[in-house]
Amino acid sequence: MNLLYSDVEDGLRAAVRAALADRSPHPAVLARIEGAQPYDPALWRLLAAELGVAGLLVPERLGGQGASAREAAVVLEELGRAVAPTPFLGSAVLAVSALLCCDTADPAVAGLLGRLASGRAAGALTVPLAAVPGSAFPGSVRAEGNDTAGWRLAGRVTTVADALGADVLVVAALGPDGPALFEVAAADADVAAFSSLDLTRPLSDVALAAAPARRLPAADPAAALDGALLTGAGLLASEQVGVAQWCLDETVRHLGQRHQFGRVLGSFQALKHRLADVWLDVLSARAAARAAADALARDPAAASADTAVAVAVAASYASEAAVRAAEEAVQLHGGIGMTWEHPAHLYLKRAKADAIALGTPGRHRARLAELVDLPAPA
Repeated sequence: MNLLYSDVEDGLRAAVRAALADRSPHPAVLARIEGAQPYDPALWRLLAAELGVAGLLVPERLGGQGASAREAAVVLEELGRAVAPTPFLGSAVLAVSALLCCDTADPAVAGLLGRLASGRAAGALTVPLAAVPGSAFPGSVRAEGNDTAGWRLAGRVTTVADALGADVLVVAALGPDGPALFEVAAADADVAAFSSLDLTRPLSDVALAAAPARRLPAADPAAALDGALLTGAGLLASEQVGVAQWCLDETVRHLGQRHQFGRVLGSFQALKHRLADVWLDVLSARAAARAAADALARDPAAASADTAVAVAVAASYASEAAVRAAEEAVQLHGGIGMTWEHPAHLYLKRAKADAIALGTPGRHRARLAELVDLPAPA
């Protein structure tokens, strides 16, 4: 296991950070969340097509970059650090991970992966954002038909991430043969905005009424969906690290400039102790997130128990670390931290929303106990 960043990862981080600083500063993010579009298409084209982040997890033979979860984790750190509204998690992580567990030799699967990897299309995995790895296959969508005559899907899925603005949906549905994954054009679904706490990651409800669909060939669709959720949960920990790191950096900067009673605020011992606790949280969360990303890089299908353990540890720890860092940032900024114009509230909302996305810390700790055969207290 290697927790250090490679030169390639550092270079990718620098490129993504520079792009976000130029195209998605905080005033632009605030303006974006008050607008009608879920994200800035020009920013996504820059990240997806020019920097190639949309295809990091896709093999080169399928039109992607052939990178690994480690590089995707670095991108998520930067997206969290900038609270940037992009469909990276829904399209480049969740949808792509599910597709990679299908038969990639199939022309339909390969073609869809190529479109997502190039940024010519954005996708979304149609499951509730709160879906937990290891849970039962969802049954809210039903499929009727067959591969010859075609398939029709009917049902409703709530709180889906990045479906607004998506071109294609990867839908988990129960068919006559059991669980299956389907490709549905977003234009054939009713995608309605859902009022979410985190306005930088819009959620939506997806309704399907006899929507035409194509079944995606997968040896084990339930395992494919679970692998995608596990990959998403493990990489989301890196986004939470990015959120926490910005909160710590910005709070240290603020307390180093503000004065009270003739002293720099940061010189008060009580505040130093609070920031030291946040620093330890961020440091520990980064180690856990890097371990999860490294495990996912070595096990792209997220099939081994060791990977599941690493993800459960990272998801449970990084969630709480990000929330604590964001809460401390808002409090230690004083009155200015409570204003709409200051971006601290964006980080608190992202941290709170991420804490229930793809499993709460409590659910991941319970799953960890099962994985390591630790009996629950009587």
